[in-house]
Amino acid sequence: MKLRPDEIASILKSEIERYEVDVDIEEVGTVIQIGDGIARIYGLTACVALEKLELPHGVTGLALNLEEDNVAAVLFGDWEKIEEGDTVKRTGQVMSVPVGDALIGRVVDPLGNPIDGGPAIETSETRPLEFKAPGVVDRQPVKEPVQTGIKAIDAMIPIGRGQRELIIGDRGTGKTAICVDTILNQKGQDMICIYVAIGQKASTVRQVEETLRSAGAMDYTIIVSAPASEAAPIKYMAPYAGCAMGEYFLYNGKHALLMYDDLSKHADAYRQMSLLVRRPPGREAYPGDVFYLHSRLLERAVKLSDELGAGSLTALPVIETQAGDVAAYIPTNVISITDGQIFLQPDLFFSGVRPAINAGISVSRVGGNAQRKAMRKVAGRLRLDLASYRSLEAFAQFASELDEATQQQLKRGQRLVATLNQPQYNPWPFENQVASIWAATNGFLDPVDVPDVPRFQAELIQYLEAGGKVLTAIRDTGELSDETEAELRKAAESLSESFQPTEEEAIAAV
Repeated sequence: MKLRPDEIASILKSEIERYEVDVDIEEVGTVIQIGDGIARIYGLTACVALEKLELPHGVTGLALNLEEDNVAAVLFGDWEKIEEGDTVKRTGQVMSVPVGDALIGRVVDPLGNPIDGGPAIETSETRPLEFKAPGVVDRQPVKEPVQTGIKAIDAMIPIGRGQRELIIGDRGTGKTAICVDTILNQKGQDMICIYVAIGQKASTVRQVEETLRSAGAMDYTIIVSAPASEAAPIKYMAPYAGCAMGEYFLYNGKHALLMYDDLSKHADAYRQMSLLVRRPPGREAYPGDVFYLHSRLLERAVKLSDELGAGSLTALPVIETQAGDVAAYIPTNVISITDGQIFLQPDLFFSGVRPAINAGISVSRVGGNAQRKAMRKVAGRLRLDLASYRSLEAFAQFASELDEATQQQLKRGQRLVATLNQPQYNPWPFENQVASIWAATNGFLDPVDVPDVPRFQAELIQYLEAGGKVLTAIRDTGELSDETEAELRKAAESLSESFQPTEEEAIAAV
């Protein structure tokens, strides 16, 4: 069979039209300089900021500086194996971390790899490190309480779901203790906790993990650890990774509580990276955008509107001060970003006050909106009473004679401080806090010696639990009705009449 020329031409034309070539175009660059975990790469002309880059030996890069003729990237992994001339590939994706329910109960590094000796984490979803915070229209006011279980905080400095409350103080004043107690108190509260340890000793993080695991709190907790031994890029990435993990729950209509412990070390890691990539140093050698570093992280804490699922992401950043200097650069930055601060004072800590909260400087800008009515009712004057006691206490040291009213105020203040004292790992339920503070502010502790106050409070709670009605009514309604208050008064009066110091307490008082 012979084909005519026009048929041959027609066949060739149709074959050409159907012909397809799958061309896989990859933009690649070359490492031209390497050192201190920073690589300068030539040839990635279309690279975008914070893009994930692939290097040999399983090393991952994060594009940080986009300069005219090269890209400066920070490296994660075994970067010492990278050499000049190595090939670098673009991925076309911004840096992201694995997220999901599979992470709950695990200790992971900021890349999402398990470091607790457990099995590999199976999760199919990832979220970007950087994500735009919801706008005003997508938010709703903060009004649901986050119960920390710490009497002094829940009464005077209430925290709400979606709030950003700073924990600030010198080294060794109990900042991490507040975070751990808050996690312990979230049992049965429908809250996923994410503890981000930045620049902590690995042994300290291990201790926190053991505490949470023994209390059953790891059932709803994720620990993201970037220990002090890690390179600066890992520490820089840690809080953003923790925030991305929290946002998974936020945008699925759930509630998450994030603790960044601490952002001072995060700022130091960012300064180190910035100086290595030749960004101009500013105040205290920090780069000019160090404020933006923390603001774009903390602004992601939010209480979403009902239309978007009403999820919440609450942030408790920690800042370490030097000699109580809250006016330093990083502390003032974070104070201006957050919705209040819990200031821990060394003098109070060393005098035995636990937690060592300075009631005068500490504040919550959400205030009573994040408190249930019963707590708002009993704790109304607590802050003022404590602040006036502190000022009188300083004055009383130099006064030889004090009038009766001043002595009474000092007496009441001492018992308020003793009431708010609380050992670590011992969070109090909401209803117990209300009963305890009510007894202190209504004068039932005035005849009790200060060393006896903890025992009086413990016996009052036991007495009320035996009765069964008062604490149940406060817990179920969230209010302190006149009838409930009358029952509470009757119980406190009955206990006051029968309360006797033990032999040891009597000897101590003498």
